[in-house]
Amino acid sequence: MARIRSTVTLSFSARSAARLSQLGQLCFLERRRESNAASNFLGLALSMLLLRECHEVLGFNEDDFEAVVRDEWLPALAKDEGARLLYYLHLAHGSGESYRVVTYTLCRDGGALGRLVERVDRGDLKSLSEMLDGFRHNVEGSTYVPLPWSPAGQISLDEVPTEPGEHDLSLFMEDTVWPYEGKLEEYVRRAGEHYAVEFDQKSSGRPQLLEIQAAYRTAFGGARRREVILWQKVVNPKGMVGLLTREIPREYKTSGRWMLDALEIRDQWCSRLLRTSSWSPQY
Repeated sequence: MARIRSTVTLSFSARSAARLSQLGQLCFLERRRESNAASNFLGLALSMLLLRECHEVLGFNEDDFEAVVRDEWLPALAKDEGARLLYYLHLAHGSGESYRVVTYTLCRDGGALGRLVERVDRGDLKSLSEMLDGFRHNVEGSTYVPLPWSPAGQISLDEVPTEPGEHDLSLFMEDTVWPYEGKLEEYVRRAGEHYAVEFDQKSSGRPQLLEIQAAYRTAFGGARRREVILWQKVVNPKGMVGLLTREIPREYKTSGRWMLDALEIRDQWCSRLLRTSSWSPQY
């Protein structure tokens, strides 16, 4: 089978590898300039870089692709203490394009991202990357940093499994939001002050549908500038039926509610339902 060379993320061209390596070094130097006071909390959380990749997998090789990531890529990636595979997820059937796999890789800082680029481009991960290319049409990726109010905070890489293990499957709703031009910073602020707070209040005293676990924005130079990801675990899958089959209640479209007020800063987003594999390190 002819192997397909991707120009983004896991299978880098020389140009994209150099670009991301430079991005990693710039991010590393910028974090070094942060004050000690900031690094005690927000600086620590914001130093993380998250690499999100969407893989267009060949249908005949879906299981082969997953086996290589699970048995070879996962432990090999962890040879660098600054990088870990967090999630391996399938786009749920009926919710989008076929044979799409989404992976999230956590890098401790810009230096760790730079080392990962070099390992894939000309190091110990190069051959594995080429093997994965043989099982997919393409892969697209972008880098993100946590929002200041992100519930995830600072993830401890030492606690992320580096070997596959079996567990129940989990379902996540990944909302990708595109604020209006010139409204990115306002969206980041108001989402934390309004959406996250309203979400917690709405969930108290009644069955909870979603749990906000993290929120991210694109890192400088990493992808589309005005883009935010809300990462929400579906804690009540049966409740999704009502969300899909009923109109949004009118009470949610009144002044003071996020559904209406947020139209001042955005009106476009995309929701995806992603299901973890049974071995995904995080679930």
